[in-house]
Amino acid sequence: MKSLVLAEKPSVAREIARVLNVRDAKKGYIEGNRYVVTWALGHLVELKMPEHYDPKYKTWRLEDLPIIPRKMELKVIRETSHQFKAIENLLKRNDIKEVIIATDAGREGELVARWILEKARCKKTVKRLWISSVTDRAIREGFARLRPGKEFENLYHSAVCRAEADWLIGLNVSRALTTKYNDPLSAGRVQTPTLAMIIERESQIQRFVPEPYWKIRADIGPFSAYWEGKGDGRIFSEEKAKEILAKTKAATATAVSVERKAKTEQQPLPYDLNELQRDANKIFGFTAKKTLNVLQRLYEVHKLVTYPRTDSRYLTADLEKTLAERLQAVEPAYREEVKPALANRGKVLAKRVFNNEKVTDHHGIIPTEERVRIEELSADERKIYDLVVRRFLALFYPPYRYETVRVQFDVNGERFSAAEKVVLDPGFKKITGKDAETNGEKFSGISQGAKFPVKNSELAEKLTEPPERYTEADLLALMEKYGLGTPATRAEIIERLLETETVERKNGRFHPTAKGKQLISLVNEELKSPALTAKWEKELEKIARGEADPETFLQNIRKETRKLVEEIKTSSKTYRAYNLTGSKCPECGSFLKERNTKEGKILVCSNRECSFRKRKDPVLSNRRCPQCHRRMEIHQGKAGPYFQCRLCNIVEKAEDQKPVLDKREERRLLAKYAKKEESFGISLGDLLKEALKKNE
Repeated sequence: MKSLVLAEKPSVAREIARVLNVRDAKKGYIEGNRYVVTWALGHLVELKMPEHYDPKYKTWRLEDLPIIPRKMELKVIRETSHQFKAIENLLKRNDIKEVIIATDAGREGELVARWILEKARCKKTVKRLWISSVTDRAIREGFARLRPGKEFENLYHSAVCRAEADWLIGLNVSRALTTKYNDPLSAGRVQTPTLAMIIERESQIQRFVPEPYWKIRADIGPFSAYWEGKGDGRIFSEEKAKEILAKTKAATATAVSVERKAKTEQQPLPYDLNELQRDANKIFGFTAKKTLNVLQRLYEVHKLVTYPRTDSRYLTADLEKTLAERLQAVEPAYREEVKPALANRGKVLAKRVFNNEKVTDHHGIIPTEERVRIEELSADERKIYDLVVRRFLALFYPPYRYETVRVQFDVNGERFSAAEKVVLDPGFKKITGKDAETNGEKFSGISQGAKFPVKNSELAEKLTEPPERYTEADLLALMEKYGLGTPATRAEIIERLLETETVERKNGRFHPTAKGKQLISLVNEELKSPALTAKWEKELEKIARGEADPETFLQNIRKETRKLVEEIKTSSKTYRAYNLTGSKCPECGSFLKERNTKEGKILVCSNRECSFRKRKDPVLSNRRCPQCHRRMEIHQGKAGPYFQCRLCNIVEKAEDQKPVLDKREERRLLAKYAKKEESFGISLGDLLKEALKKNE
């Protein structure tokens, strides 16, 4: 009898098969003596759409809402149905005694596998491979201690509740808004309160009125000191500022207090996904989605980091015995940084990192035991890997110790202060980043009562500044604070806001669009509040731990859906499409809308029943203008396609020149046809290379 191993992706399935010595590759699976390894392609099964329950729902009508099926049903995704069929056939085999779920060890991974098994009506025994990295050792050890599938049923129920809640609220509210106001308007359980926060910040900026204030700086002996008064040193009266400045001219300052404080900063804990995304955004300008994609490659392809989609920054106690080997794995690329840790026999100095109670599904992100070959990583992969490794190495270094010295001076009854920081032991900051180091010579001999001449003083006028618009790091921090989404979904939510054109990213900061501002004025107050979504997320966490009833949660979601839709139906608010143009659709006569897409600006018909769309921006070809060498536009004329240079107004027929392949397309074709498979004489890859050479 054999066990069927179900992985989430073909790449992971191949790795598992290799480790288990499963070699016989078939269409849709790999077979061995004890195991048959197959894979999903992400989700193979999804919730049915409204039209699958009743064909009338193909047409969006406000009067049909809310759509709340008595029981939510599943359907196979058509595009990947061939792989579902392959898994279904394997599950029917008499020699398959059990299923081992080997999808990603998290809520979404559990859903991917369980929906496949449910749709295939699998009755076989289910076991779970639960690992935090995909190294050979982790896979072998994981298969040696497989866990019963029943242990993860609550996690599955939580995942189902999340999926059904998003379907019920997101689909119904979005359809209600779209049909009521005749424009594609998207709202949801998490994306709407996230949008509301961006718009609230924009509102604060627009309401802000700058106010002038003044600050006074004085050179007191060797010190640079600032007037502080009883607050933050800002003076909102020019007259008062000039009075204080006058008192400092040719004055003598007396040190009235010298305060020294020794401080210690503990080593930072390993990254969770949210903090890593925030740091990557601050340091490299990476989006949350890009960071997750890079991290996923480091996890799946290179096997250099542990499971990325974690919300914990702690490690379990049993990991301590593996850390020395992880140090050795990173040593080739971090020889100098690892030396002190290895000299101390790999002893962790930040003992608080070991806390089993603060580890949920997965521990913090740390390097694996896989030896790094840094030259094999891309530039982006190196950047993210470097963050993970340095944060990990910090655990083996002592705390950062420093001393602050603050001196207060009296100048004719006015209070000035000067401060400095003296580094006593850089500790972990040797590897996570340098901190300002001063030798403390200026402050070393100063004592209370010492007198110094005021050599120079100056007044600086400034303006109060509005709060800044949110960066991706800011938004991720807020989403975490209010419990909006999970580490695995926050990047997708942000991208969804961009795709629906409710926000746009400018210079790394989020600006709401005219559409986003109107949308937030139309949606229900409850749906805008982070508090409601946070409450739902907490309920989902309780369901995952077996502390809450999934059926009760879904009943409440159904009630909330009815309420939200009814509010939209009876609303008297109005909406005007922000992107209507003066041009009319050639097919139905309705006004056209202008939309921004990744491919450029497009024009779409405002009539939702009409499918007319055309590109507004010209398409740039790879043909170069013979005069200015810029890329030429490609157009479709009566005589067929032609190229045009807007700058020089040069026009060429498409057949005037051999077609030029895009370099990316060339690489794609070469990769596709040059694979080393069964060769019959000259390979198709070689023939393609020859054709490309002739075409150059």
